[in-house]
Amino acid sequence: MKLSLILLLLVLWIANPLAAHEILKPVRAAAPPRIDGVLDDAVWNEAREVSGFKTFIPDFAKDLSERTSAWMAYDADNLYFAFRCHDRDPERIKASLAARDTMMNDDFVCINLDSFNDQQALYAFYVNPLGIQGDSRFAGNNEDFSADFVWSSAGRLTPDGYAVELRIPFKSIRYAGRERVEMAIFFERYISRTTEHGSVPELDPAKGYAFLSQMQPLELRDVRRSTLLEALPSLVYDLKHEQEAGSLRRTASRGEIGFTGKWGLTSRLVLDFAWNPDFSQVESDAGQVDANLRSDLYYSEKRPFFLEGSDIFQTAGMSFFQSAVHTRRIVDPLLGLKLSGKLGRKDTLAAVFAIDEVGDDPLHADSGAENAAFAILRYKRALSGDGFLGAFYTGREQGSDFNRLLGLDGQIRLSRSETLSFHGFASFTDNPSMEDEQGAALNAYYSKSTRDVDLMGCFYSIGRGFFSESGFLSRGGLTGIESQFGPKLYPKSSFFRKVQPRLFGTVIRDHESGMSEAMGKLGVDLLLPGNASLTLEGWAASEIFLGRRFDTSQYRLIANSWLSKKLYLYLGFRRGNQVRYAQEPFQGTGNSFACLCRYLPTNRLEWEFRLSYADLFAKADGSKAYDYTIVRNKFTYQLNKYLFFRGVLEYNDYYRKLLSDLLVSFTYIPGTVLQLGYGSLYEKYRWEENDYRPDDRFLEMKRGLFFKASYLWRLQKLQRLISKIL
Repeated sequence: MKLSLILLLLVLWIANPLAAHEILKPVRAAAPPRIDGVLDDAVWNEAREVSGFKTFIPDFAKDLSERTSAWMAYDADNLYFAFRCHDRDPERIKASLAARDTMMNDDFVCINLDSFNDQQALYAFYVNPLGIQGDSRFAGNNEDFSADFVWSSAGRLTPDGYAVELRIPFKSIRYAGRERVEMAIFFERYISRTTEHGSVPELDPAKGYAFLSQMQPLELRDVRRSTLLEALPSLVYDLKHEQEAGSLRRTASRGEIGFTGKWGLTSRLVLDFAWNPDFSQVESDAGQVDANLRSDLYYSEKRPFFLEGSDIFQTAGMSFFQSAVHTRRIVDPLLGLKLSGKLGRKDTLAAVFAIDEVGDDPLHADSGAENAAFAILRYKRALSGDGFLGAFYTGREQGSDFNRLLGLDGQIRLSRSETLSFHGFASFTDNPSMEDEQGAALNAYYSKSTRDVDLMGCFYSIGRGFFSESGFLSRGGLTGIESQFGPKLYPKSSFFRKVQPRLFGTVIRDHESGMSEAMGKLGVDLLLPGNASLTLEGWAASEIFLGRRFDTSQYRLIANSWLSKKLYLYLGFRRGNQVRYAQEPFQGTGNSFACLCRYLPTNRLEWEFRLSYADLFAKADGSKAYDYTIVRNKFTYQLNKYLFFRGVLEYNDYYRKLLSDLLVSFTYIPGTVLQLGYGSLYEKYRWEENDYRPDDRFLEMKRGLFFKASYLWRLQKLQRLISKIL
């Protein structure tokens, strides 16, 4: 009997080498492995193999179709990982030589690391089969790919698949620096052609995609406590020309020096400093249709100074008040200070102070000050599981004008699959251009997610006097409730791999008019053979605008697929009733269409084509209010993992503008960069009789040349000296 029990336990251990609550203890490397994608280092023979990957997409608890093994080791300064990814059809492995964070459609492996094992946030380190990196921070069910960390990777294709190696320096992540360091890990592999995500440990279908609460704990000992100290000087030169009296004339020619620094006060708390930082965009934001908007367009943050600890600022709950902190409101900082990280095991803090050179801002024209000061404070207290309670303060001060925000938010895990998140904010504003000086925003959001069903319920109320000049508010002055029910079906079919119908409903009370609007939506998401997907939606809806109710019933179709490992196609179409947002609004009807095509003739060259179209017609007489077309072509040639050449040509038919961008970029590691860019703007004008008049031909209206050089110094000797002193 005892022998049978021992044999049974042994079989279970072999079948599932990482049990749910086992603490993983990686091997300590006597000699560091060489990060070259060749798994011939002695440490990988000593390390315990991690295998038995199980899928969580498209379904849970299935064997990953291709055999995968992983290993882990560490020393005093680094974490090391290796993957061997077998493939019975290696010619179909998708791998491109690309810039950082642009390889997420390739096959890849990923190390998901909760560096505090507190279920609050994780680092994700992605590597494709050629060693190209992607990285992100995941918190509050949101993944932010704008984060960039300094780490090393290599990968290579093999006759039976591919192999990958990673090195993650401890100084690149935040962790609790003790003799015994506790983290948690989640190994992942993605197979592009089958849309399979597999993991170790296996995800529980009853918990769905609650990744943070299902990670494997790991234990490290005797990690070196070194003080992080980084200096990032930058040099930027701009040469600009603009049309004046019929000819291009130089309007600016200047070089600027900037500085960004990072000091790890502890292994878990970091101070960032920036003086006259370079906040230029490497590439212009892709054009979006900006006609007939009720709220501002949202653009994600890309600027390095704001990325450290950006996940801490995420706001719990979901409503038209999307975030209490949207750092792109800080347009052109002259000076910035930021403190972010943990004060203890459960306490997280982030604070930002910045002086913004706002220039001409009509909203604050009478404030009596040229610059604005931003002060932002965020505190979070971890609860059991992935729950937390948090508080915010944000303030924007410009002369006599101010906008201040105080609030609380949090998330509570009700069960293995259920969470309740919420926020409550009060705003205080002093600005002659705004009528109301105070307002409040409240939200409660319930979510349940398992293998078989998604449920959502939401309540929110945003006062007419609520404003946030440090956050992102798409619409205010309303109270609403929302709910959604989405069963997940897994037919025994080779064509329909997963079917997810959705029923959504919302009712909103508009405070200004006292009238109500509503929406009822029925949709279905279909996962088809390979990695193709199809979404069909239709809704009956109304919307209140300037005291009138309009019909906004529409239907939508979205389809996308990698037709081969070289060709991707996305198509989106929407048709139905709309509102003409204007001082004299009217009922309209219109269409919108979006197309994205990516073609990779080689693993170094990519062509991307985007087409966006929208129109609107008055329903009363059929007259056209507008049609809007944007065509964007982008060509990228990646010479190696560090150097690429990129050209962008975008035409906006609505504004009759043609934009061209050329860029040569060399990035050794995040921060160590050389870039040379050229851009020009053409419009359909001619200079005639001392005036610019509309024309059928293009006239170059602006031209710019841009150069940037920056170098990331990790000051090793000074770090060790400070560590000894402290």
